[in-house]
Amino acid sequence: MSFFALLLVSASFVLGADEPAKKPQSPADPLAKVEPRSTPGAGQAYLARFAGEWEVARAIYPTNGGEPRRATGHVSQKMIQDGRFLQSDFVFEQSGRKSTGQGIIGWEPESGLFTSIWIDSRQTRMSMRQSKEKFDGQKIVLISKSLEPDGKETRRSKTISSIDPDGNKIVHRQYSLPSQPGGEERLFMEMVFTRVAVK
Repeated sequence: MSFFALLLVSASFVLGADEPAKKPQSPADPLAKVEPRSTPGAGQAYLARFAGEWEVARAIYPTNGGEPRRATGHVSQKMIQDGRFLQSDFVFEQSGRKSTGQGIIGWEPESGLFTSIWIDSRQTRMSMRQSKEKFDGQKIVLISKSLEPDGKETRRSKTISSIDPDGNKIVHRQYSLPSQPGGEERLFMEMVFTRVAVK
């Protein structure tokens, strides 16, 4: 090797040492083909308006048409899983007794439907509900879905939830659905949420 060629090789090593190290590229998502990611959409934007601290007034209406059973409580709501789902944690006080409940609801951009799961300290079963029609941008309408092996539903219900334009009041109503065609829906429960002002 000539002296000139040797000088060029040496210079390239010296200059290369001053170059910043290249950042390693992040590996491709290994689950992208079998479980592609989905991006939050209009449903998540609506659910995010429900986030915060709320005082709750609940009324349960008996089948005999008597006076409703009333309770007060508090719910803390927050978006989880990178803004994909709304988690609600309830605490109620009624006749000196405390009960708790937890709900998780999400919206699927592909179908345009909401799905919710509910558990509480009163029962050892889970409750599931899902929309039948696509989100209209104004309210969340859910219909009970059976989790029993035979698919039969013992208590069919519908819930409608909406938030006022100012974002300070939520109204949640649950209706018992008729077991026979032609029957009437009956208001079973109503909850009114009032946002707690941040101090």
